[in-house]
Amino acid sequence: MQIYWTKINKIIEETPEVQTFLLDCPEGFTWEEGSHTHFGLKGFNAGDKPNKSLVRHMSISTLPHENAIGITTRIREQCSEFKSILRNHEVGNEVAIFKTHSNVPLKREGKNVYLLSSGVGLATFRPLLLEYFERADNVNQIHSLNIDSSKDFLFTNLFKSAPDKNFTAKFVDNRQDYYEEVKNLAADKDGIFYVVGSDEFLKQNIEVLREQGIKPEQIMLDKREKQLSEFLSFGLSI
Repeated sequence: MQIYWTKINKIIEETPEVQTFLLDCPEGFTWEEGSHTHFGLKGFNAGDKPNKSLVRHMSISTLPHENAIGITTRIREQCSEFKSILRNHEVGNEVAIFKTHSNVPLKREGKNVYLLSSGVGLATFRPLLLEYFERADNVNQIHSLNIDSSKDFLFTNLFKSAPDKNFTAKFVDNRQDYYEEVKNLAADKDGIFYVVGSDEFLKQNIEVLREQGIKPEQIMLDKREKQLSEFLSFGLSI
């Protein structure tokens, strides 16, 4: 396993609780849209065994051509040890990235694509949308639906409806509106539905989509194969 140590190049305050840490790109480090990485803080591998409390599984919110590895995360006042340490990081501090992989690249099958996310989960979809805007081949259109009860919506400059690009975006701040909209989107029985958020959020979305007749193979989750089958079996009896 190769560990890339790199420096924080810039810190962007996206909202009062959400920050993006832009990291220098180490030589030889590559990734594609929909990638996640293991993000480690100094000392995570100092002992005989890795200190897992200093490592988090994070989505990369940028594309390689942006010349920075973006890690976008919510840091609340009451937070974990990992985030309380990260909160105090500054430009120039070193962090580690390793085990980078994409479970959710943009599918180009000539279908409509739906991006369903909760809160900062939208960061996973930012590179997919950029990739689509750069090259729309074999994607009919994309619709993004994000729920964030804080109402501090992310990336609104990018996630705004663009009819000329066959892209629509909607933000809601409550579960009722969100799931009503999911049901409306699921009227497209041939669409591809990407879902990113907490495990509970994933299960609720899968249940709603399955109730509407969407098949497991149409649902894309940022999960490894074993976890994927477990999640997608949720609601199969419906």
